[in-house]
Amino acid sequence: MADAEKDDENLAQEVDGLRRKLEDERCRLNDGNLSHNVDPIPTLNARVRRVLKGHQGKVLSLAWATDKRHIVSSSQEFVISMPTTWVMACAYSPSGNYVACGGLDNKCTVYPLTPEEDPVLKKKLVATHMSYLACCQFNISDHQLLTGSGDSTCVLWDIESAQIIQSFHGHSGDVLSISLSPSESGRVFVS
Repeated sequence: MADAEKDDENLAQEVDGLRRKLEDERCRLNDGNLSHNVDPIPTLNARVRRVLKGHQGKVLSLAWATDKRHIVSSSQEFVISMPTTWVMACAYSPSGNYVACGGLDNKCTVYPLTPEEDPVLKKKLVATHMSYLACCQFNISDHQLLTGSGDSTCVLWDIESAQIIQSFHGHSGDVLSISLSPSESGRVFVS
């Protein structure tokens, strides 16, 4: 009986030692918490500026133009006659001369907004994914477009050639959102 109690005591000590080791390893690998180094975010005093009417269904995406006066939005209701299924993603180019959009058709198309060009005739298919297009954003110029998809990839595209510049893998699920860093280089994004 004494041997069994001694074995239980030794096992309990071993378990405690393993718990401490595990906790130490977790602390070593843990990402830092920077909240104590950052000033508190000021309270947002938002108010309704203007209600834009027109969509009857869900608005799935929207983007401001750089002129801060125009917005492009996408929805599931076919308000803009396009030969595609739901448009889930949209983006304005930095110049404001182009809009990119795509969705359940797995494609991203760029449309010119200049008055002398018919957008439907001058549209350019830029990107094709293996699954739906969830998000898109122009890089720092009108020449590159970053897309995210249900195929778990992000891809940087050359708009003129419609060729892949770089493909980013590593997600274990759908890429639902991307955001480019506002830096001048345009070389950093999160997804």
